Amino acid sequence: MVARFKKRYGSGIQEAVTYMGQPYLVVDSSIAHEVLQLLAEEEEFDYCVDLTAVHYPKREKQFDIIYILYSFPRNERIRVKAQFGDGEPVPTATNIWPAANWLERECFDMFGIKFEGHPDPRRILLPDGWTGYPLRKDYDILKQDTEWVKANLGIESGQ
Repeated sequence: MVARFKKRYGSGIQEAVTYMGQPYLVVDSSIAHEVLQLLAEEEEFDYCVDLTAVHYPKREKQFDIIYILYSFPRNERIRVKAQFGDGEPVPTATNIWPAANWLERECFDMFGIKFEGHPDPRRILLPDGWTGYPLRKDYDILKQDTEWVKANLGIESGQ
């Protein structure tokens, strides 16, 4: 499978390794959605188990988006990772796996990552009025908590 992908995309497949017995692909952001679609359609990865992100604020492309996929017919998992810049739209995977819906909403809520074409791009865990994205490494949790608690609960934080 990896050889076919490397032949098709060349340097777009930046890394292909096995970790703990599971394949792991690092792909260029420009082909990420297409690779995900091929994994679903041609390689039978029919379930998006998880989708998450990691924030590296000092990098040019600050976010790693990580997809963990499962194939019921093959009884196999694969991880796919791509780097995206802050504010760079990430194509939604909801058109491939409907289960990506809430996972992408969580990434938006916690990291501020916008998924282009997402059917319901709104917060899922935090209140609508929340400012900022708590899983970014540059997020000031103490300041935000104090402001939100005072504005919405009418008490000082820590009471």
